[in-house]
Amino acid sequence: MRAPSAGRSAAALAALLCCTLTACGGGSSGGGGGRTAKSPAPSATSASPSAAPSPAAPTLPPGPGGAAPVFSHGKRNGAKQVALTFDADMTADQGPRAARGERFDNPALIATLQRLKVPATVFMTGKWADQYPDEARSIGADPLFEVANHSYSHYAFTTPCYGLPTVKPGTARADVERAFDAFRRAGVQHTVPYFRFPGGCHDDSVLREIAATKVTAVQWDVVSGDAFAKQAAPVVTQVLSEVKPGSVVVMHCTHSAAPMTEEAVRRIVPELRARGYEFVRVSQLIGEGGN
Repeated sequence: MRAPSAGRSAAALAALLCCTLTACGGGSSGGGGGRTAKSPAPSATSASPSAAPSPAAPTLPPGPGGAAPVFSHGKRNGAKQVALTFDADMTADQGPRAARGERFDNPALIATLQRLKVPATVFMTGKWADQYPDEARSIGADPLFEVANHSYSHYAFTTPCYGLPTVKPGTARADVERAFDAFRRAGVQHTVPYFRFPGGCHDDSVLREIAATKVTAVQWDVVSGDAFAKQAAPVVTQVLSEVKPGSVVVMHCTHSAAPMTEEAVRRIVPELRARGYEFVRVSQLIGEGGN
């Protein structure tokens, strides 16, 4: 299945990508459509067998020509289920900022999800796992959560992609494997064979290139707008107005870039439950099929 471009407000998607890239891959460029200078891609590192995700999670069959499949949402005519997903973003060049005290994690958000007993899928960059190995390991050990791959350094896998630096040609597969290897080093237990492209940007060529990793690419159909939000209310309104049965909501687990997410979740969860929605992980939606 291809990630739908129709039916999603172009402005909303662009806003998410702009914010995401500014926080997670655009350096000081401010996102938008401007290109940044290409940064050197991480060196290719082949993952050992122990770095591979758990084979137990369901995946979709390969796409045309053996390309990696793409999943955007679950069944619309099925149960009222919704998957909250959280991108734990960090790029290779943000290490010095973390050393100065900037927080690219969000322990309060994880604690709130645990307190509210909300299953969720965390799309983690390998750099994030290297920076916060104890937190990565704790998230992976909690049965509420599953950890999926969001690349190693949040470089774009195709261009143009909202000003993100890009991986070197031919290294997309190695970058995916490098992130899984970072999860192994951190001791993350519950990894799943899902991959989210930085910025959501992909094409047929890169889908074929990463097919050997056996991942299902996971996009979304609900943009939360939490990146750089100054208040929780607009995030809450946007999510509640757009969720449908089978929705995949994209949010962030990065306090410096999305400081209102935890408060928004505290307000979104009880309201959706009152509307009859059940929170599930992406693996459950994929296992039950999509449209």
